[in-house]
Amino acid sequence: MSSMVLSTGVDQCSDPGADELRQFRGELYRCLTRRADELFELTEAVLCAEGPVKTLVDLSLAPEHRRGHGALYDGLNCGQVDAERLRGQLSRLPVPRMFGTRIVLAIDVSPWLRPDATTCPDRMFCHVYGRGRGRSADQRIPGWPYQVVAALESGPSSWTAILDAVRLGPDDDATSVTAAQLRAVVGRLQDAGHWHDGDPAIMVVMDSGYDVARLAFVLADLPVHLVGRIRADRIMGGPTPPRSTDPRGGRPRKHGSLMALADPRTWSVPNTQASSLTERYGISRVGSWDRMHPRLTHRGSWARHDGPLPVVEGTVIRLAVEHLPGQREAAPVWLWSSATGADAGEITRCWQAYLRRFDLEHTFRFWKQTLGWTAPKIRSAQAGERWTWLVIVAHTQLRLARHRAVDLRRPWEKPLPLDRLTPARVRRGFRHLRVKTARPASAPKPSRPGPGRPPGVKNRHRAARHDVGKNATRDATDAEHR
Repeated sequence: MSSMVLSTGVDQCSDPGADELRQFRGELYRCLTRRADELFELTEAVLCAEGPVKTLVDLSLAPEHRRGHGALYDGLNCGQVDAERLRGQLSRLPVPRMFGTRIVLAIDVSPWLRPDATTCPDRMFCHVYGRGRGRSADQRIPGWPYQVVAALESGPSSWTAILDAVRLGPDDDATSVTAAQLRAVVGRLQDAGHWHDGDPAIMVVMDSGYDVARLAFVLADLPVHLVGRIRADRIMGGPTPPRSTDPRGGRPRKHGSLMALADPRTWSVPNTQASSLTERYGISRVGSWDRMHPRLTHRGSWARHDGPLPVVEGTVIRLAVEHLPGQREAAPVWLWSSATGADAGEITRCWQAYLRRFDLEHTFRFWKQTLGWTAPKIRSAQAGERWTWLVIVAHTQLRLARHRAVDLRRPWEKPLPLDRLTPARVRRGFRHLRVKTARPASAPKPSRPGPGRPPGVKNRHRAARHDVGKNATRDATDAEHR
């Protein structure tokens, strides 16, 4: 039974969903500038394979993959993907909205762990959570970290619209890369007509690993509203008091009254307060303090700042809920918003958008557990980037097909409404929809003697070994000086 059906009595050519999917698949093929047929069929195999993707070579056995396993590895190692053109195509697709008409973006990093791959260059130590109980159980494991930007949607959903992905290198400054990535994404959304003058500012939510104050300072010329989580041990400065009229003069004060987030005795009266009853967290209580700024020092992303450090004012938000799902005790969450003078409604939208940030975690889990993003043992970082883009476009095709799916659930699964189908359930029937869309890849041509190294010939391409967090070019230069 097909889980992808066209509406009764409606021609396929007049179906907007079919047109969007068909146009995207055609544009995807044009973005594959080398080994296009193989890379396109590899994406088809990811979408149509039975069950989760466990190994890369098993995809060559899928009926949709008409080429051999040698062509599969050749496509990843020697193929080319026009990533910049593909980013533009992703930005031109329909973008989900929150709070009616507002674009909300989430940015986060997910690692592709490669602890034993000593021949893989550009590996870094990735911070991995949840490997044990307690904060002391967190580990640093070598791998390739990828930073992803996605648009979020309202309601209980695990869908996100991926807009960009960048691999962080050993020599990259995380804050500079994040600022450049967000600037490029916002620019493409403006060029695509998703944001115009007079629209609400694009909200960007992020976790505590980002320097949200530095990003707000660097991106001050963009129509963005940054919301990030801050540590509970931070000390924030209040509004700068007016300069004293004391005739003795003296240096003007840079910070107002200090607010230690961990010490309630230093808190002033909140500018806004609200409480509401939530379905999953019980009673939520929110308070906000306007025109609060962090005390900056010439460290981290501010180490190379020329001149005196600025005062980046924003709004401090404290969110306290009664309990977490499962009646677990919940510690308060502290957020910092780059907007000042926000009313109670805007404060509510800030913490609600931040809670929706965890939808991106569901996307990462789907990539790894179902689409097999981190399953291949790829040596080259460039081949890893090609595979990452294939996983992204596979997820995008599922998003475009979600409204044309029916629920093919397992006997032990609960039924879901059609508007709440998960990406894994939509993927089950994509094989039936594939035959009704564009398939630009040409048929393979048989070759002899076939791929692979001829018998008796030694491997002449032995890979060099690389240390974690070091650049191969820099290591070679250091060796010449020695």
